[in-house]
Amino acid sequence: MTCRRYVKCMATVVACGLSFQVWATPTLPTQPLSDDAAAVFDWLVRVRDNQNLPFMIIDKRRAHLWVFDRSARLQGDAPVLLGMALGDHTAPGVGDKELSQIKFDDRTTPAGRFVAEAGMNARGEDVVWIDYEAGVSMHRVITTNAAEHRAERLETPTPDDNRVSFGCINVPKVFYEVTVSATVKGGRSVIYILPDSHPVHSVFSPLGAAATLSTY
Repeated sequence: MTCRRYVKCMATVVACGLSFQVWATPTLPTQPLSDDAAAVFDWLVRVRDNQNLPFMIIDKRRAHLWVFDRSARLQGDAPVLLGMALGDHTAPGVGDKELSQIKFDDRTTPAGRFVAEAGMNARGEDVVWIDYEAGVSMHRVITTNAAEHRAERLETPTPDDNRVSFGCINVPKVFYEVTVSATVKGGRSVIYILPDSHPVHSVFSPLGAAATLSTY
C-alpha cells in the first residue's frame, strides 16, 4: 500500500518553472488558520523553528493543511484525509506490520514536529515521508478502493468524514503536485501536526498552557 514504507530514495525535483509560479504568486487561504494553528505558526516563525526549510501545519481536528515556503509565505491550503482512529500516538513497530495486522486503535496520524523528507514508495510514487520508521507519509489521495470514497470525502464541507487512512495523510492530487511537491522541491521540510486529543501545548511545549486557544 502507498501509505506504508518499503523503499526510501529521493524524489525527482519539480521543474523550475512550476516551482517559480507557486512561490512567486501571492496566495490567499481557502480556510484561515485555526486558533491553535495560528499559535504554532506565530511561535515557529518567531523562533525560526523551521530552520530555513519549507513547512506545513496540519490541524487534525479540522482535517486541514497549510503549506508555507521557507520564508513563511503561504503557498496554499487544502483539506486532507487522516488516520481512521483518533489519537496522537505512534504504536511501537507499526511501520513493520502489514496493514491488515494494524489494530484499529493504532491507525492514527501522529501529532508532533517532524522533519520530513521527499522520497519514493514501493510503487515508485513520490511521497513526503513524515515518519519513515512508522511508515507515515503524505501523498496523493488513494482512490483504488472505490468503496472508501476518498476523493468524495475531500469534497465535503465537514471534517467528520476525513478519517479513513491507516495513518498517512492523503492530499488532493492536484494540490499535492502543484503546491506540496513544488514547495518541498524533492528535499526536506518541517511538518507540524496538531493533536486530536491533547492540548496543543502538550505537544508543542514552548507554547505554554496560556497559548492554548482551543479545548480538546
